Amino acid sequence: MKKVVFFFFITVLAMAGFHPASSQEKNDKDKIIETMSRHMQYMQHRMNELEKAVDDVLWYNKVGDVAHIDKVYITGPPLWNEKNPDSQGYGNPVKFRSYVFIPKGIDTDKKYPLIVFPHGGVHSNFNTYYAHIIRELMAQQYIVVAAEYRGSTGYGGRHYRKIDYGGREVEDVDASRQYMLDNYHFVDDNRVGIIGWSHGGLIALHNIFDYPDNYQVAYSGVPVSDLIARMGYKTQGYRDLYSAEYHIGQTAYENVEEYRRRSPAWNAHKLEDVPLLIHTNTNDADVNVLEVEHLIKALKAHDKEFEYKIFQDVPGGHSFNRLDTKKAKEIRVDIYKFLDQELNPPQKIRSVSDINRAAYKGF
Repeated sequence: MKKVVFFFFITVLAMAGFHPASSQEKNDKDKIIETMSRHMQYMQHRMNELEKAVDDVLWYNKVGDVAHIDKVYITGPPLWNEKNPDSQGYGNPVKFRSYVFIPKGIDTDKKYPLIVFPHGGVHSNFNTYYAHIIRELMAQQYIVVAAEYRGSTGYGGRHYRKIDYGGREVEDVDASRQYMLDNYHFVDDNRVGIIGWSHGGLIALHNIFDYPDNYQVAYSGVPVSDLIARMGYKTQGYRDLYSAEYHIGQTAYENVEEYRRRSPAWNAHKLEDVPLLIHTNTNDADVNVLEVEHLIKALKAHDKEFEYKIFQDVPGGHSFNRLDTKKAKEIRVDIYKFLDQELNPPQKIRSVSDINRAAYKGF
């Protein structure tokens, strides 16, 4: 093992243009470490791009029998933290990809409901972890758009460093909704819902807070709700993701108002008449239930109408209702019934048996 590590170290140094003799002469360990770090970051992004390319193929393999799949290239608002107004391209819209899933066999002379589906993760992407849920949505004849908003992985370091957690990524997701209305005549602009889990749940909440006229219903599962509290119970490595120079650039201690602005619990007063369902789980090891409890209490304090359920130690923790277990499927049935009330999809999922049938060709 030591030999492997040694040869890897030498290889990275060689890639960086350093050799034992020159590095010894310069005696500049910090420079060597910095160069190695840059190369490691580059390699990580290249691996993420490869993983994303593989995942794109897997999407066709996993849902291509029930869905037409496309990946479109669209734009959102400019970067929020551009520093040089005289630079070339200043103020240009941010470009990003979005997945589009359209059920096979639909009648395009009719109108169909749209689900906007932002992925989770501080830096992540819409991967085939959600394939079984997409199959269930296709069985109900929902059209789905899933934005790979700024900060998503699999698109290189530049896209990664455009992250704006709880900021303009929210506008990216809403831009994906508008793209669907502008380009697919069979999407019903009066039947648009948004769903998301974890960080995707945060984005779903901010969208109905900021653009209440654009959505008829929302589901938010185990949502990141209070970044101020979150910075208190997470590790230093996690906090560093937010205070990075290319992101917020400050800690919560240094700029608590900025973290408040990006937290749904501190924006609960904005909820208007969009029906909202929130789920959380007491054994969630990622988004501590205290965050979601703060959100729920804030919504109640502002006399907002919404539905919620705090599940008690359901197996799966953070992923409890996204798994393939019977309990997870039962909970998803309840989610679909909630969405049905406003979106009225052509087909309905009313039981776990319906979900199991959707896992195959459909109903």
